[in-house]
Amino acid sequence: MNDSLPGLLKTHFGYDTFRPLQREIMEAALAGRDTLAILPTGAGKSLCYQLPALARTGVTLVVSPLIALMKDQVDQLTASGISATFLNSSLDP
Repeated sequence: MNDSLPGLLKTHFGYDTFRPLQREIMEAALAGRDTLAILPTGAGKSLCYQLPALARTGVTLVVSPLIALMKDQVDQLTASGISATFLNSSLDP
């Protein structure tokens, strides 16, 4: 499964290489290990859960307190043909 990460990275996000620590974080998550990744802004943290979600079958649930970030990420994923949505207080019941 981890061998598919570079291919998924290129196919869905257009990147040829990972940023520092991204692949290690994703491999740990895919191996089922509890993983805490603390990286600076712009280091590619979102990809660390988005790409493993594509490598697995089923649904991935991401919990985020930032509504604007949720919307931006879902917009980017759906524009790339990746099924994604969000649930938050901006939606009507």
